[in-house]
Amino acid sequence: MVTLKELTHRYDGLGPGHRLCAGCAASIVARQVLLASDKPVIAASATGCLEVGTTIYPYSAWKIPWIHNAFENAAATITGVETMYRALKKQGKYKEDVNFVAFGGDGGTYDIGIQALSGALERGHKFVYVCYDNEAYMNTGIQRSSATPFRASTTTCPAGEVIPGKPQHRKDLAAIIAAHHIPYVAQCSPHNWRDVVGKAEKAFATDGPAFLNILSPCHRGWRIPMVDSLEIARVAVDTCFWPLYEVVDGKLKITYKPKEKLPLIEWLKMQGRYSHILKPENEHLIEEFQTEVDSEWEKLLARDGTSL
Repeated sequence: MVTLKELTHRYDGLGPGHRLCAGCAASIVARQVLLASDKPVIAASATGCLEVGTTIYPYSAWKIPWIHNAFENAAATITGVETMYRALKKQGKYKEDVNFVAFGGDGGTYDIGIQALSGALERGHKFVYVCYDNEAYMNTGIQRSSATPFRASTTTCPAGEVIPGKPQHRKDLAAIIAAHHIPYVAQCSPHNWRDVVGKAEKAFATDGPAFLNILSPCHRGWRIPMVDSLEIARVAVDTCFWPLYEVVDGKLKITYKPKEKLPLIEWLKMQGRYSHILKPENEHLIEEFQTEVDSEWEKLLARDGTSL
C-alpha cells in the first residue's frame, strides 16, 4: 500500500481549476484513483458531471491523455485503445507500460453504459472501470437512476402525497459485475483515501478487467451542505448502506466492519432528499429501508471469505 508521503510525489492526473461544484466527490474520486497508478494512464470519461465540469471548451483539467465518450460507450472506447496498445507492443512499436481507466457516473454505468461495460468485461481486456456513484442523473437535472436508493426524492420520482420518493431499492451493480467472473471487483468510499487508493492499486495491477464502485455524494442532488460530502460518505459506510468489500478471483472479503453499526436514520436525516421520510406518517418507510439494509449486510457477512 502506497503511503501518503509517496502519493505527494505521484503525478496528479487531474488538475485544479475545473468547474465541478465545490464539495463534489467525483473529482476526489478521480484524483484518488489516478494517484494509485505507478504508470502513465490513459483515461476515458462517459458524458456526465465529471466530463462536463472538467472540460469546458477550450479548457481541460486533465493532465493525461483523455477521451470524451457518449453516455453509453466509455468501456468500449477505452478497451479499443487498450487493444490498439497491445497490437503496437506486439509489433515492437511501443515499449512503455500504460494503464487504462474509464470513468462513468451511475447513469452512464448502471443504466446507459452497462451493455458496453458487460461486453468489455466478458472479452477480458486489461483495464479499470470506475463508477463514481452519485445515485442519480445529476448532470441533466437530478433524475432517478437504477442507483437511486429507496424513497429518495428526485425530479422524476418526487416525494408527493401518493408516492413518497422512488419505490424501488437500488441495483446491486457490484454483485452484477462480480457475476462476470472478472479478477477484481471492489466497493469503495472517498472518505477513506486508503480504501480507494489501495483498491485502485490492486485494480491497476490486475491482469484483466477490474471494477471499482465508489460512492460519490452530490450536494445538489442529495441536498446536503457542500462541506459534508466526505462525512456523509463515512456515515453511509458506518450504517452499512454502502458496505466496503472486494471480490478477488471470485472470493469475497469485507474490508471494513463498523465497530458500532449506526442506524440508517443517521444517514437519512443528513439529506434533504429524504426530508419527507422523516415525517411521522412515513416512519414505516424508514423501518422498511432499515430492514433491507440489515438483510443485505447479513448476506455479505455470511459470504465473507467465501467464493461466490
